[in-house]
Amino acid sequence: MRSSLSLSYWVRAAGLICLTQSIVAMVLTNSTQLDSILDRFKEKDSEWWRARSRGKRAISEEDKHLILDLHNKLRGQVYPPASNMEYMVWDYELERSAEYWAHTCLWEHGPSHMLTQIGQNLGAHWGRDRPPTYHVQAWYDEVRYYSYPYSQECNPHCPFRCSGPVCTHYTQLVWATSNRIGCAINVCYNMNVWGMIWAKAVYLVCNYSPPGNWWGHAPYKYGTPCSACPASYGGGCRNNLCYKEDGVDRQPAPETEENNYIEPEPVRDRESQPRAQTPNPSSIEQTERNQVVSTEQMSQQVECETKLRDQCKGTTCNRYECPPGCLERPGKVVGTAYYDMQSSVCGAGLHAGVINNDGGWLDVTRLGRKQLFTKSYKYGIQSLGKNRSANSFKVESVPVKAVRCDTTVAFFCPFKKPIRHCPRLYCPRNCLDDSRARVIGTKYYSDKSSICRAAIHAGVIQSESGGYLDVMPVEKRRHYTGSHQNRITSESQLNPTGGKAFRVFAVI
Repeated sequence: MRSSLSLSYWVRAAGLICLTQSIVAMVLTNSTQLDSILDRFKEKDSEWWRARSRGKRAISEEDKHLILDLHNKLRGQVYPPASNMEYMVWDYELERSAEYWAHTCLWEHGPSHMLTQIGQNLGAHWGRDRPPTYHVQAWYDEVRYYSYPYSQECNPHCPFRCSGPVCTHYTQLVWATSNRIGCAINVCYNMNVWGMIWAKAVYLVCNYSPPGNWWGHAPYKYGTPCSACPASYGGGCRNNLCYKEDGVDRQPAPETEENNYIEPEPVRDRESQPRAQTPNPSSIEQTERNQVVSTEQMSQQVECETKLRDQCKGTTCNRYECPPGCLERPGKVVGTAYYDMQSSVCGAGLHAGVINNDGGWLDVTRLGRKQLFTKSYKYGIQSLGKNRSANSFKVESVPVKAVRCDTTVAFFCPFKKPIRHCPRLYCPRNCLDDSRARVIGTKYYSDKSSICRAAIHAGVIQSESGGYLDVMPVEKRRHYTGSHQNRITSESQLNPTGGKAFRVFAVI
């Protein structure tokens, strides 16, 4: 039996707070031990448990995938690289225990009788709607206070409300052996957060097993990814994570191409063989290698001081990604609510409260000429005033929306003038299997096409993992050309009678 110290820290910024804890008395090596603990947990309040088990899920399927996929993405990109980082899976018993605690609306760790056996990260926010990944990303971003492998350097002063560097959300998130997670989300009314009453708080509870944050231990082993995986993974590796699926390593094909679109091999080359001949292994391999990877992004990556007028023009120039640290070098900002085109894009985003000093994405809408720009001090940025007429723009946050495999642009975000912003989309796994959802076109797709299946066809996402993408509705095309890419055969269409078109872009 090993022991560790209790770690309980918090950080708050712009209506966001987080709490983390792992008090560990033992390490669980299999789900049987966890089940026995949860059985005792059920006995604590058996009537509530029975009532909830027949009711609505503690978290939507879409939010579950958002949280789980972001955990695995972040775990696979740690630096220095991890040699033993395990792929994380969803655990419904951990979800139910998280649900129990989320419904207490208590801003503290619990229940106390489980804290010796699980790790736990908490997050809460009020005000603007945020996807659950907002908290997960905030937990990971504590990496800036962490120096591998010395977690004890991250040690805030905690008499009542903690101050100083916080990193234990990060270390729990990337703890190599914590390979199961279950989360719940609840809206808490009049929630008491260290003496402050939040009228409507969105409360996220994530439970981890086996727990992490052992005092004095690094969260993972440094080395070549997957070089020190436990034997139970059978040598499997996916996206730098120890991975197994039915004992078979199903690592996706590497992304070897950087251009947006690759023409498939000519059909005549594959049909030159006699039709009666049985396909040989080499021809099968040739078909399987018909792999298209798209890394073109709709989002423009800019520097902190970049002015809007310095960037390109057109429909792909409406979404921007700002780096962290712009509060110290925001560039010139002219105006309030709407900004002069000479203004820094990221500085305007900070001034408007759309992003914070951690950076992030924002959408820009051009507003035409304004006669007057007023100065103000907001969110740590002092903007300038201007009494001359000039072209202007406004900034807005980028919402995230989960969609189904069969969702179309015509239904979700049809083309309209003036051009409007579509939310960033999240596609579920295995949309390749939904053969009923049509895909019409190549590179440019009919708006009657499935967004997610078109994204797989274009190489923007992979069916096995799903993921994020940006979609840009455009005017209709005179014709759509079909092709076979990434195991999807799209349809051709000449002179469509109605509807518009769209393109899909990667989110990297």
